[in-house]
Amino acid sequence: MTATTTTPAPTTPTPTPSGRRRRAYRALEPGPAGRVVRYALLAVASVVTLFPFYAMVVLSLKPAAAIEFPASLLPWPVDVGAYQEVLASRSILRWLLNTTIYSVVSVVAVLLLAAMAGYAFAKKRFPGRETMFWSFLAMVMVPYHVTLIPTFILIAKAGGVDTYWGLILPTLANAQAVFLMRQFIGGLPDELFEAAKIDGASEWRTFVRIVLPLCKPILATLGVFVFLWHWNDLLWPLIIGQSGDMRTLTVGIASLQQEQVPLNVMLAGSVVAFVPIFAAYLVGQRYFTEGVTMSGIKG
Repeated sequence: MTATTTTPAPTTPTPTPSGRRRRAYRALEPGPAGRVVRYALLAVASVVTLFPFYAMVVLSLKPAAAIEFPASLLPWPVDVGAYQEVLASRSILRWLLNTTIYSVVSVVAVLLLAAMAGYAFAKKRFPGRETMFWSFLAMVMVPYHVTLIPTFILIAKAGGVDTYWGLILPTLANAQAVFLMRQFIGGLPDELFEAAKIDGASEWRTFVRIVLPLCKPILATLGVFVFLWHWNDLLWPLIIGQSGDMRTLTVGIASLQQEQVPLNVMLAGSVVAFVPIFAAYLVGQRYFTEGVTMSGIKG
């Protein structure tokens, strides 16, 4: 009697999640015609997005009496008289200084406070932690204009009108920044903090030597956004800075419309206000891209 052996049927390997994801991406890839349409739409969107910046720069380089549409949108002739007038103006230089102080100090303070709060909410255990965090995060759902009048009354009674601290202090409690820092720090390995505790590192040393270096990408990303928010802020500086010497660039340029200032001078001031924002993005571009990429992977 001979024994019969059965050959097992070949089994198809179960695809891994990453393999399924790659196949799904390949299935969504458009064909040649689809790629042409996509690139054409992206080119149109780029032109529409960049055209206001182009018009702002070109019109700021025209003589005030020579601005006519659409002929003035050509990049020639060039006249830098508007920039000379802007840079020679004491008021605009003062507004630039105010805006720089407001933005830079706010960025440093917001990032430091958000990182400390995010570290506490992510890695520390204390009674009422979740309740405190979600109560603080609920500030995001409260419209900014609702708290504007009570905030102004408190700052005015404390003597903060027409002062730098009155301009900066109410903007430091940034719930969105705390939330992002808490989510990022929560993804850091607990073993790092346990090892630091075993080595006898204090909380401040752990925060400075471990948390801050590992949070460089998200700090740079938040820094660019916070700098942009403060540099372009109009409503709060308009209310709290009631004298001409405490105006920011956005408030000052908006006030030029009431003084019948030539269009090319106003646009030259707008270009001067735009340059620091663009420079800040160029400086933090690498960390900004890395932070967005890492946030996408974590999600």
